[in-house]
Amino acid sequence: ARLFERSHGKIALTPAGRLVMEYAGRILGLSEEMETRVAELNGTMSGPLLLGASTTIAEFILPRILGEFKVEHPQVHAHLTVGNSETIESRVADHALDLGLIESPSHLPALATEVCCEDELVLICQPVHRFAKAAAVKAQDLAGEPFVSRELGSGTREFMDQYLRSCDVAPEDLNMVMELGSPEAIKGVVETGLGVSIVSHATVVKELKLGTLAAVRLAPRLIRTFSIVQSREKFRSRLLTTFLEFAGARMRQLAV
Repeated sequence: ARLFERSHGKIALTPAGRLVMEYAGRILGLSEEMETRVAELNGTMSGPLLLGASTTIAEFILPRILGEFKVEHPQVHAHLTVGNSETIESRVADHALDLGLIESPSHLPALATEVCCEDELVLICQPVHRFAKAAAVKAQDLAGEPFVSRELGSGTREFMDQYLRSCDVAPEDLNMVMELGSPEAIKGVVETGLGVSIVSHATVVKELKLGTLAAVRLAPRLIRTFSIVQSREKFRSRLLTTFLEFAGARMRQLAV
């Protein structure tokens, strides 16, 4: 059977090719599952752990968790992919990752979502900004204020936009001066006084201690959940189950 078609310098799968690729993926998956089950019968906790995490979790929460897990299970080799929530969801659904840790529940029906902890988003600004001494800031107060935002596809951006709409403020009405792909970049820009932003409180603990940024609660408070997502079809090994329990418990502690 012809598996590929060549046309205009491009290669594409034929219907037979797509069928063979589907079965090949299932065969490789069963082979990996067999090896894992045999290792577990021998009492071994080892092997690769393919993780994905959205930027906030990957930069500020997960490194400590991975380090502690490695101490307890030195034969486990974690591989971490970092991206926004949308990217991580897609890679977990494609079975390229064992599980993902993201900043919002999954939108994909092929994925199972487990909420693991809460996280509060706060407004950040320069310590000399007029918002810095406020007890709280309302969404309506942001109208016309120079604003630095996360990029589209980010869990933080999605959640912030939903919050603004619930307060009758259209995200499009913000005076958006910049869109950036990481919390570190946003903090650096806000420190210069170019604008204010909304970020996870977990990302600014160091800056608050150093006094380079001020954080103010929003009114009403903006609290979201961090979630662990995995494919509903993928075999859950003892290693994966152990890490899920470990990571969930530690994230609840670190996010307090």
